[in-house]
Amino acid sequence: MNIREELKERRLFFDGGMGSLLQAKGLKPGELPETWNMLHPEIIEQIHVDYLNAGADVVTTNTFGVNRFKYKKEENYSVEEVVTAAVKLAKSATERAGHGYVALDMGPTGKLLVPYGTLEFEDACEVYKEVVRAGAAAGADLVIIETMGDSYELKAAVLAAKEESDLPVFATVTLDEKGKMLTGGNVESVTALLEGLGVDVIGLNCGLGPVQLLPFVENMRAVASIPVMVNPNAGLPRSEGGKTVYDIDADQFAAAMKKIAECGASVLGGCCGTTPEHIAKMHEVCKDVPVPIVEKKDRTVVSSYSHAVEFGGRPVIIGERINPTGKPRFKQALKDHDMAYILNMGVAQQERGADLLDVNVGLPGIDEPAMMVDAVKELQSVLDLPLQIDTANTQAMERAMRIYNGKPLINSVNGKKESMDAVFPLVKKYGGVVVALCLDEDGIPETADGRMAVAKKIYETAAEYGIDKKDILVDALCMAVSSDKNGALTTLETVRRVRDEFGGKTVLGVSNVSFGLPMREHINSTFFLMALQNGLSAAIINPNSEAMMAVYDSFLVLAAMDENCGRYIGVYAEKEAEKKRAKEQAKLAQPAPGTDVGMHAGGNTAAGRGDDGSPLKRSIIRGMAKAAAEAARAALETSDALDIIDREMIPALDEVGKGFEAGTVFLPQLLMSAEAAKAAFAVMKEKMEADGTAQEKRSKIVLATVKGDIHDIGKNIVKVLLENYSFDVIDLGRDVAPEVIVERAIKEHAPIVGLSALMTTTVPAMEETIKLLRKEAPWVKIMVGGAVLTQDYADAIGADGYCKDAMGAVNFAIECEK
Repeated sequence: MNIREELKERRLFFDGGMGSLLQAKGLKPGELPETWNMLHPEIIEQIHVDYLNAGADVVTTNTFGVNRFKYKKEENYSVEEVVTAAVKLAKSATERAGHGYVALDMGPTGKLLVPYGTLEFEDACEVYKEVVRAGAAAGADLVIIETMGDSYELKAAVLAAKEESDLPVFATVTLDEKGKMLTGGNVESVTALLEGLGVDVIGLNCGLGPVQLLPFVENMRAVASIPVMVNPNAGLPRSEGGKTVYDIDADQFAAAMKKIAECGASVLGGCCGTTPEHIAKMHEVCKDVPVPIVEKKDRTVVSSYSHAVEFGGRPVIIGERINPTGKPRFKQALKDHDMAYILNMGVAQQERGADLLDVNVGLPGIDEPAMMVDAVKELQSVLDLPLQIDTANTQAMERAMRIYNGKPLINSVNGKKESMDAVFPLVKKYGGVVVALCLDEDGIPETADGRMAVAKKIYETAAEYGIDKKDILVDALCMAVSSDKNGALTTLETVRRVRDEFGGKTVLGVSNVSFGLPMREHINSTFFLMALQNGLSAAIINPNSEAMMAVYDSFLVLAAMDENCGRYIGVYAEKEAEKKRAKEQAKLAQPAPGTDVGMHAGGNTAAGRGDDGSPLKRSIIRGMAKAAAEAARAALETSDALDIIDREMIPALDEVGKGFEAGTVFLPQLLMSAEAAKAAFAVMKEKMEADGTAQEKRSKIVLATVKGDIHDIGKNIVKVLLENYSFDVIDLGRDVAPEVIVERAIKEHAPIVGLSALMTTTVPAMEETIKLLRKEAPWVKIMVGGAVLTQDYADAIGADGYCKDAMGAVNFAIECEK
């Protein structure tokens, strides 16, 4: 029996932490834990045996931090050497214990992917493939991808595992106390992504203890159609006597894990701070908890990096404007590779209420696959809406699906065998919901019966490829009533019957119905309402059309889909107030009898350019670097550079920062806003240097990731934000020795030092650095941050400030200047 089969029969138990046990065995601050596979193999193997004897069914290899950035043959050991040794030790342990599976462990690379960092998506795939090849060759039984905070990096790791092996893939992510991943994803979005990619088990690990993770486990169980795995920390960390300890003992851990088992988790284990004792006691109290039945959820879901959109409740609006059909200006933008124009179209549709954006860049004379990839990359770097990849070019479709950061909507497949054979394998590999057009080799059926037959054929063929009905949106095809008087009625009947007879979901390109008629919006909006009444799940429309959105917003109210009419009031109360204001202004503008009209031309109607509506501020908030630079140049024509910085740029950054702290803005948006501000600052700097009014830098800040830790994502994010607030940042990089940090702080006489650490095993190096700074540079204020830190932990190791996130670091630095 293999592990996939065992999962159907019983609950499985994983092992617990490795790093804290190695520290107890003598791992030095900054020492690479994976080198012990070669230097102290007997210790690693015995830890595996202890976990297996404690009740674990699976041991994870000591390879969490292994990748080409940390291990190079010419410097220490190759990736292949470290991974092979780790797998052999784990396999030897299972032989000694007489049972157990070996999970090849892969963690984050420590780098952010482009556009937020420097690591290209395909390069990330190659980094993970190198590990998978070695692990599979050495005999690993499965792959465990864990502690992931970035859904894009997670996708790269999953693709690597599936493309380089046929091993089962388990994947777990790390959430903060608000239920968010580092880059903004949540349970719903990551579940959609991972199920689409075809992993075997999804779950949560690290970051939080079992008590804090329980509500997120409940959430994941409610939406997941595959087994759920939970490997929490042993509570929250603190420092005692220079060692990292956790606040939940083995008995408390076991009691909390029993609740998680009762919640329906199929796989249980531990992460930081857990020991064989934790696993033994967890196994004892959880082994008899009934095994959960993993039910398939009938949820039709797409996702972006930050959130999921579900079809079947409130009808979904798909913005249609990123499409060259009938748009000369858009066609020219494609020819000119004008991404700023495409981004502006996306932003405008999001602001008008679109839930998804259709992306169609098909135009004769351009390289459609390359343009589709560029458009998807640009749009997903600035906007958090899921995208519909709209193309008949399967090469463009696959390339876009591969680099898309989420589970996309695919437009489209049809009932022709050629189409289904080309599209369904892509949907199976990369995940996605696919639009299914009701046409086949015989054309578009004239009757609803004919279209239902095509839909049924598509459902059945999809099932043969392993694609569920829930991942198909049927397009009943909207024909122009100008050429077929019954066209709308046939379409509406098909929409209704797909819902009632198949239990399926539907989508329509609504505006097709009015082709060839004058005043098309009248026909479009009325047909839209009729389709909604017949159960339409999603509509591809122009959200900038007031008539279409008025129908939609009104329908939601009348169909009891707008709680307390909140959406309607939010949109139309201000519009009504604007109308009243305009009416009052019109009255005031009427000249009194005998008055010279020219004296009052303009009157009070001239609107000043408010800060909130300035193109520069808007571009920064939206993270549009090119637009921000252009807006900065335009602003300099009428205003002073320093005034623009104080009046528009700093408030824009503050607004984004507050949104980030409140959880309404996510890390990718924060970083793109910072890049936009950087582009605008460059324009300002050039002008100020020419005028001799260059802005002085604020305080110097030395930043470093501590010795032994190569994970510099957090540090790099902090650097970007601090530089945008004009601090003079000296970045020492990663894996920096305490002596180097202290030496530079003294040389620069820097008033602030920032230290970062991701791994439990490297926090002692942070404490060592703080002690040396206190001795050699007592004037320095020290701020610390990282996934394993808490306020109590920071206090215990002597830091002046604990920065939970990048904005926390900015706020600390500002306070230090007061």
